[in-house]
Amino acid sequence: MTTDTQQPRFADPALLAELGIPPEYGTDPSLATYAEATDLAEVGENIVGRMQLLTPATADAWQAMHTAAKGEEIELLIVSGFRSIDYQADLIRSKLDSGQFIEDILKVNVAPGYSQHHTGDAVDIATPGYKPLLEEFEESPAFGWLHENAVQYGFMMSYPRNNPEGIAYEPWHWYRNSI
Repeated sequence: MTTDTQQPRFADPALLAELGIPPEYGTDPSLATYAEATDLAEVGENIVGRMQLLTPATADAWQAMHTAAKGEEIELLIVSGFRSIDYQADLIRSKLDSGQFIEDILKVNVAPGYSQHHTGDAVDIATPGYKPLLEEFEESPAFGWLHENAVQYGFMMSYPRNNPEGIAYEPWHWYRNSI
């Protein structure tokens, strides 16, 4: 499934300003910007029944990794794959609308244009018996399996503890660099 044939989108300074993101955001520590993928494939529904998309190569790698884990009685569930820049902005808007401060939001959510999810090469992973998107995922057999095997499928955990980007520890977030 191809979403469109337009040039990839990057961070938009006007959007960042609208959200109240400081102009110096992403400079200290330095954060990479990511283009929005334009060629995406369906990989199945996430844990709440919403169809997820990844780039075709990452979709193939995810399916192979998912199948291999299942063969070892490890269940990997996708929480989130591709996220558009607009979707990322909506996540932040929702948190702002609930009364959270942008400084607090940016400790756990990167600004639109800075998310690996824009590339279609990142997946947030859960497993039964562990609440999704929490550090407790690191205690799961699924995390142990990923730690030992994900690299064989091109995936790496992007945000270990004390990462140089200053992003919160995310044992559930795995990225496949398709470059």
